[in-house]
Amino acid sequence: MESLRQQSKGPGEWMLENSVTLIFIAFTLFGFMVSSGVSLGFFLSELSTRVFRNAFLVLSLIIPVLAGLGLNFGIVIGAMSGQVAVTLARYYDMGGVSGLLFCFAVAGLVAALCGYLTGLLYNKTRGQEMIASLIVGYFANGIYQFLFLFVVGMVLPVPATHPLIKPDGVGIRMTVDLIPVKKGGMKDALDAIYQINFVHALLIIAVALLAILLIRYYLNKRRGYGYRNSPSTLAVNAGLCLALAGLAIHAMMTKSPLMVVRKVPVVTGIIIIGLCVFTVLIMKTKLGQDFRSVGQSQHTAEVSGINVDRTRIIATMISTVLASWGQIIYLQNMGTLNTYNAHTQIGMFSVAALLVGGASTSKASVRHAIFGTILFNAMFIMSPEIGQSLFGQAILGEYFRTFMVYGVIGLALGLHVWNSNKKSRITIE
Repeated sequence: MESLRQQSKGPGEWMLENSVTLIFIAFTLFGFMVSSGVSLGFFLSELSTRVFRNAFLVLSLIIPVLAGLGLNFGIVIGAMSGQVAVTLARYYDMGGVSGLLFCFAVAGLVAALCGYLTGLLYNKTRGQEMIASLIVGYFANGIYQFLFLFVVGMVLPVPATHPLIKPDGVGIRMTVDLIPVKKGGMKDALDAIYQINFVHALLIIAVALLAILLIRYYLNKRRGYGYRNSPSTLAVNAGLCLALAGLAIHAMMTKSPLMVVRKVPVVTGIIIIGLCVFTVLIMKTKLGQDFRSVGQSQHTAEVSGINVDRTRIIATMISTVLASWGQIIYLQNMGTLNTYNAHTQIGMFSVAALLVGGASTSKASVRHAIFGTILFNAMFIMSPEIGQSLFGQAILGEYFRTFMVYGVIGLALGLHVWNSNKKSRITIE
C-alpha cells in the first residue's frame, strides 16, 4: 500500500514533472502582459511561420527517444546533410519543386550513410548516447567545415566567378542567397506551392480534429474497446474544437485582426502532418514494437530475439534522414543559407522544444513535439519584447533565449535523474 501511495501523483508532483511546460506558458502570458507593442496578429503570424519552419526537425527526435537512445543531439549531422544537398542544388542552379526533390533525394542518401555510422557509434557507447551524440556532432562539423572551406576549390576545381564560391576561388561563401522561387531559386519552393488564410486553416483543423475524435470514439465502441472511451474527455476535447471553429467563423464574419495573419503553407503543413501520421503508424508495426522493446529493456529485447544493435541503428538512420529533410524545409523558408552556422544550434533548439512540450529522455510523442514547438517559439517571439519593455534593451531578451534553452535541457535532465532515483527507491522498498 505504501508503494502504491508513493506511485500516485499529487498536484505538487505533477507540477514538478511539468514545470518546464508551465514555465514557458507563464512566460508567454507574462510577455503579453508587459509588452504593449505585440499585437495578436503579429504574434500569430510569427508563430505560424516558426512552427511550420521548425516542426519537422523536432518531430525527427521522437523515434530515437522511444528506441532508448535518449535525446539525439546528433540530428545536427542530418542538418549538415541537408545543407550539402542545398549547396549542390544552388551550385547547379537548380530551383523550384524539381530542385527541392533533388535536395530531398541527395540529403536522404547522405544522411542515411551518416546515420548508419552514427548508429554504430551509439552501439559502442551504450548508455552514454546523448554525450556521444554531442561529440559526434562537433566531429562532423569539423569535417563539414573542412569540406566547404578547403576541399571546394583546392581539391575540387570550381569557377571563382560562381556566386556560391568565395572571390579567391577557395571555399563556399559565408552566406548563400537561395533566390526566390519566382526567379528560379529555392526560397519558398515548398511554402509557395499553395497557401490559405490563417483563419481558414484554423477552421479546417478544428473540424478535422472534431471528426477524428468522433470517429475514434465510434470505432472503439464498435470494436469492444469501450474502456478507452471517456465521455468527459470527449466532451472537453469536442468543446475545444467547437470553440476553435467558432473563433475562426467569428473572425471571418467580423473581419477581425486574425484575417491579416500571414497565410499558411498548405503543402508544408501536409508534410508535417504526414510525418506525424508516419510516427504514429510505425510504432504499431513490428519495427515500432522493436523500438519500444529496446527502449524499455535492451536485455529483455535481446532475449526475445530482437536484434538490438540493428534496431538502434535503424532508429538513428530514420532520425538523421528526417532531420536532413527538416533542415531543407527550414532553409527554403528562410531563403538564406548561413553556410557555417545554420546547423550549429539545430540540435539544442530542437531538443529544448521537445522537452518544453513535456517529453523526457525516455518518453516522447507527436503531441509533445507539436505543443513544444509552439511554446518554444512563442518564447522566442516574446523574449525581445520583454527585454525591451522591462529593461529598455531588446538584446537582453536575446541573451535570455540562450539561458532558457540550456536551462530547459538542464532542468529536464535533472528531473529525469530525480524520477529514476525515485523509481529505484520505490522498487527497493
